[in-house]
Parts: sequence; C-alpha cells; structure tokens
Amino acid sequence: MEEKSYIRKIGVMETVLRDAHQSLLATRMITPDILGIANVLDNIGFWSLEVWGGATFDSCLRFLKEDPWERLKRVRKAYKHSRLQMLLRGQNLVGYKHYADDVVEKFVSLSADNGIDIFRIFDSLNDFRNIKKAVETAKKKKKMVEATICYTTSPVHTNELFTKMAIELENMGADTICIKDMAGLLSPTNAYNLVSMIRKKTNLPIHIHSHSTSGFASMSLLKGVEAGADIIDTAISSMSCGTSHPPTESMVFTLSEMGYDIDLDLEKLKEVADYFRNVRKKYGSLESEYTGINADIIVTQVPGGMMSNLASQLKEQNALDKMEEVLYEVPQVREDFGFPPLVTPTSQIVGTQAALNVITGEKYKVVTSETKNYLKGYYGKPPADINPEIQERVLGNEEIISVRPADLLEPELSKEYKDLKEFNININDEDLLSYVLFPNIALEFFKDRKNGNLPDYSKPTDKESVLSPAQERNLFQESLAPSVLEGDGGLAPSEFIVTVHGESYKIKIAGVGHKSDQKRPFFLNIDGTLEEVVIESLTEIVPSAGGEIVGESIARSKRPSPKRDGDVYAPMPGRITKVIVKESSLVKAGDTVLIVEAMKMENEIHTPIDGVVKEIYIKEGDSVNPDETLIYVEACNA
Repeated sequence: MEEKSYIRKIGVMETVLRDAHQSLLATRMITPDILGIANVLDNIGFWSLEVWGGATFDSCLRFLKEDPWERLKRVRKAYKHSRLQMLLRGQNLVGYKHYADDVVEKFVSLSADNGIDIFRIFDSLNDFRNIKKAVETAKKKKKMVEATICYTTSPVHTNELFTKMAIELENMGADTICIKDMAGLLSPTNAYNLVSMIRKKTNLPIHIHSHSTSGFASMSLLKGVEAGADIIDTAISSMSCGTSHPPTESMVFTLSEMGYDIDLDLEKLKEVADYFRNVRKKYGSLESEYTGINADIIVTQVPGGMMSNLASQLKEQNALDKMEEVLYEVPQVREDFGFPPLVTPTSQIVGTQAALNVITGEKYKVVTSETKNYLKGYYGKPPADINPEIQERVLGNEEIISVRPADLLEPELSKEYKDLKEFNININDEDLLSYVLFPNIALEFFKDRKNGNLPDYSKPTDKESVLSPAQERNLFQESLAPSVLEGDGGLAPSEFIVTVHGESYKIKIAGVGHKSDQKRPFFLNIDGTLEEVVIESLTEIVPSAGGEIVGESIARSKRPSPKRDGDVYAPMPGRITKVIVKESSLVKAGDTVLIVEAMKMENEIHTPIDGVVKEIYIKEGDSVNPDETLIYVEACNA
C-alpha cells in the first residue's frame, strides 16, 4: 500500500476549555465540566489545549466561587498528555489594568509551576513594551512563548505594519507568532496576504486565531494555511461558530482532504462533541442572543464577547433599544482614542465609553477611570494620535505620560495589606496574587471559603449528568448581575403583600442585591420609590395568588430616587468598590466620592455640587442601579 504524501503538518489548538465557552457562555463553565471528558480529549493529539487565562480567572472568583489556581492544578492533573496553553494580557495579566513588574514575574512563574506550558502573550495596543516582562519571565521558566499581534483594521493598520511587529516579536525571543483576530475581521484574502508577508520575514511557526462572528473565520484559516501558517485555533463543533471559532471536525476533515498532515481521530472528536453538546444545555440561560453570524461587525468591529457584554449592560438599564446606536458609537470612540484594537481591556474601555455617550445623551459627559487613564497614556501608546479635543476635555491640565506605564508602578507584593490581616485570612502566594489582581472579589471569596460557603466542585461530572432545575437556578442566579431577572432562565419580577407587626405593604421585587453577612438584600419598588430591604428572618411564607409573605423582622434602608440637586448616583448598574467620603465631609463639585465597578471598568462618581455629605446610603460591596441615590450632598448655603 502506497504511503500517503503530506504537504506539511498542521497543528490545532482546541479552545473549548477556555475561549469557546468565554465567547458563548459568558465564561461560566465549571471545573467538573472541563474535567469530565479529559480521558478522551487528552489523548486526541492536539497541538495544545487552551485552558486558562483571559476572563476565566475573574469569572472563577467573581461568579463561580472557584479558586482559579485550584482549577489550573486540577486541569494539569487530568490532562497529563497535553500541552496546556493560556492567554495572558501582558502587563494586565488577567486583569484590566497594568500591574507592577513584581506581580507579573510572580504570576507568570506560578502559572508555569502550576501547569501552563505555552503562554500566548499580547498587549491590547500592540505596544510591546507592555509584554516584555511577561515574555522574559516565561522564557526564564523554560516555557514556550507565543508572542501575539492583535489584528484589526483602520487607516493606520497595514500588513506592512503587522509584519514589522512579527520581526520585533521574533527579536524579543518568541517561539511562535500568533495573529490574533479577536473580532473576526481577518478576511480570507488578507489572511493569505498577511501570512505570506510574515512567512518571508521570519522562520517562526505562525498561529492563526479567529472568531466566526463575521463569517470569515473558516475561510480565513484555510487561506492562512495555504500561505504557510502552521497552527490554527478551532472549537469542537458543539461549541463552535457564532462568536466562538470554526468547528474542529470540519477543519480537520477539510485540511486532511487537501493533503495536510492533521491526524486527529474524527471518532474521538465526535465523542467530545457529544459530551459538550450535553454540557452546553446546563448553561442555556447564559447564552447571548448575539451568538450567530453578524456581518455588521465588518463595520462596527465589535467582537462577539464585547457585543454580548454591551447587550447585557443595556438590558439592565432598560436601554436595549439603544444597542444599535451604541454599536455605531463604538467606531467613533475608537477613532477618538487612536484606533486601538478592540480586545480586553481596550474593548471594555471603548465599549463602556460608547454606552455612556449614548445613555447620557452627551459625548464624554461621564467618563470612566479607565478612559481617563487610557487618555493619559497609562495603557501604553495608541496606534494613532488621540483626538486632542477629547483629550483636553476629559483631562484638562492633567499630565500625559510617554514612558512604559509599568515603570511608574511601585512593587506591589511587598506591601502590607491591612484587609488581609483584618479578616485573619491565612493566604499563600496564589491567594496573594488573586487579591492583588481583584481585591474586593478575592476578599469575598476568601471569607466564603473560610466560612465553608463555597460550592462543592470536588467531583467531576460524567457526560450524562445535568444539573437539577434548583441547582441550575442557584448557580446562575449567583452568576448573573444584580438586576431584574427576566425571561425563561431567570425570575420574573413579582408582587407580594408583606406583613410586618400587623401592617401590610404591597411590594414589587425589582432585583437581587449583594450578599453579605449571610443576609440577602432585595431592592424593592415601594410606592414608586426604590428601597433596600434586608429580610433577616421569615416566620411564614404563604403560597397564595397574592404571594403573601409574613415577616418577623425587616430592616429597611431607603435609597431614594435621584431628584435633588445634591443626589449622587451611578450612570449604570454596578458594584461599589470604594466609598471615598464620610458623612459631614466637605466636597466641591466634581470631587470623586465613590468608585463603582461596571462592565469590568471602574467608574469615578462625582458630586454635582459644592456642599457637605449629609447621607450615605451604600457601603463597599453593595450592588447599585442608576435610579438610586447613593450619597446626598447638601449645598453649603442650604
């Protein structure tokens, strides 16, 4: 029998354990579902499996109440025969701002020690000063570095520019070059042209990553391979397409038929696809309506994950009808900001600012802390000049920097963190990093862990298991943002008659609040006023048409609707991360009084008038909505 002659070998990175579910299921896949198919997936022969990084670290702590470091250790133990890969945002690591060099070194080192073999390292602005420290550390740990070019289109982005970037990355010590097309903008023709140009200038393996949002990806991967690309990213078919990636089985079959050496067992791939088809059913309530092919992205350039995030945030504010307006505002903001590629964190910065521009009805009337820092140069050098009028309007006389942003940061790991001592939490190096990256979320996780309040994810699920309705409701209700939960996957607003010491109130539940001290506050609409009601104990719940609830003890703390000149409120739903002022504090108009995290961005909330802080209705950790007064400032002459 004549031996088949192959053109050349093509590697495949499978994304189902990280990017596929980040794109389709809001990064909510729990560790047991990741481990449940390890005995098959680990033995198929992929070039690598992407298992960590991106939004998974944040999502584990924030929503799933999992330790991301424990996830990595368990995945490493289960996938013994595979190279494990992670996505690292350069100096941002897995967060949304730049961290000091000591944090970068420690994070990369621990990631390597706990099981990562390949680091795909990128910077959202393609400012490679911001990836240098991560690349150096990964090389010291003798791990493979996949240095990355964030692909986008604009008047300043050309194939010649991207090719120069590839040469710079090779000189930096990269082992492979990745063309990261996060928005699905890489057309088939340009994929061929770009790979051809880079192929002539470097001998490094070329890896193509593209999302299927625009419909280009499968064709672009094929043309990229024809031009000389060595590795492609795919997702198993049951978790592919839309905002995810081209289907693994289809790409394997097609490339094999074309004569490439891509020997992955289709029968085993079918078993993996069947497994994840069943797993995906558990997460139905988290699927975005923006998961199909959307050719509008060619104009708006909004990545699928960013689109889903924007839709979720606008829905929380009853402003989903403004989605199209926001999508078309994004390119305007992007141009003002010097055409940054739309990938985390710049996608969040640009997307949030576009939403604020539309919601407030005035461009840059409200800006996030991250927008200010971006315009100051704290994220690096944009590809083109920033609109000077916008820069002056937002920053005034504030200083703009040109140095590598991390050069201005003091070491962070040697600091004494009072929060950690205050809660008497014994932490290891991994815990310290979790805290430095996400202080408030990590503290809440540590307290829940100490009190035994974490979910039990200790045992892998088999491929037939499906969460019970009650388990699914509990898991997803914890993971969703605090808002009115509507639709088939949530809890519709309900009206109740609440009786307290013989007095009855007709109350409509408007949302679910932040959990603290084992009490759950509910935000209720009482006679048109939004109030926070903490139900401390219930003696009886009467199932009736009226939904009558009899309460033993109800504590009420009003958050009135903004009506007065001195009312301070957030422009969008979020979570209080810092209260800067105290009652009786003197403030001037424009002073920052609160920090609210929304859409993964920190927003400075300012007082609208000069005066004295009269009332504070919130505390750190609370979830808030835009129709609530958070602080009341009384005018000095009142």
